[in-house]
Amino acid sequence: MEYRRLGKSGLQVSALSFGSWLTFGNQISDKVADELMGVAYDAGVNFFDNAEGYAEGKSEIVMGNILKSKGWDRESFVVSSKVFFGTENKGPNRIGLSRKHVIEACNAALKRLQIDYLDLYFCHRPDKNTPIEETVLAMNTLLQQGKILYWGTSEWSAAEIMEAIAVAKQYNLIGPTMEQPQYNLFERNKLENEYLHLFNNHGLGTTIWSPLASGILSGKYTNSGVEGTRLGMAGLEWLKDRTLAADRMEKAEKLQRLANQLEVSLAKLSIAWCLKNPNVSTVILGASKVPQLQENLQVLEVLPLLTEDVLKEIEGIVANKPKLADF
Repeated sequence: MEYRRLGKSGLQVSALSFGSWLTFGNQISDKVADELMGVAYDAGVNFFDNAEGYAEGKSEIVMGNILKSKGWDRESFVVSSKVFFGTENKGPNRIGLSRKHVIEACNAALKRLQIDYLDLYFCHRPDKNTPIEETVLAMNTLLQQGKILYWGTSEWSAAEIMEAIAVAKQYNLIGPTMEQPQYNLFERNKLENEYLHLFNNHGLGTTIWSPLASGILSGKYTNSGVEGTRLGMAGLEWLKDRTLAADRMEKAEKLQRLANQLEVSLAKLSIAWCLKNPNVSTVILGASKVPQLQENLQVLEVLPLLTEDVLKEIEGIVANKPKLADF
């Protein structure tokens, strides 16, 4: 396993990490979840990603039970939660990024995960109804209390992150360390364009999600239906429609042919492509089956195959490289 610094911080995270979105407490059994975390940890994965909104809190309960049963040294792993969407009980002050919800959600996540502190705590989305100043101050309170070690954002715009950094500097507080954006061969603008100033001047780290574009870059939807996959789950029709758009399917098929020439899976090729970006601190893998995870954990072996010629061929297929603004 390779380990990378989380931005300019001293924290080292495994280049490949493991997340529980859509699977823990929902798509898979607790027994399979336990097996998956064990496989990941044994392969050198040290970062496990979660959120209050995943399975309305049940995902964190499942992961907490696993962490307790495994008995791993606390210093050997990094675990996250995210605040915004709330859990099962919605209502005033139970969602968003108000000081009240940020702090109460952190305390609740600690109980569900059965740990004393969160290594990483993310603002899961920007909250248009709460001043960024209030959220930054709440995060700093949790830092001072030792309940979180680093805080960051997820799917925020560069302007919103810059405002959080400015507020932190104004009050001499600790600003955001990391952002969790979607990044894959189809979603590139934030990592390769919008955030460049944040990387170059503020050392922002990234924990990227959906490296396989919700599975389309795994190749499993190219020749078969969605039954038995996350895209076949009730309530995720929006994800299916967006993921299986005709142009993406056509590009995925061309990428599959390239992967075949390189004698690697499309999934490993796509994940390795994400890791080639020096501004990616870690790629969060999801999995519902042990063989699937074992396969993708071998992706570091594929990196040497991504030569300049291969990368140019990939660019020719996807044809979506962000155009940088001229200043």
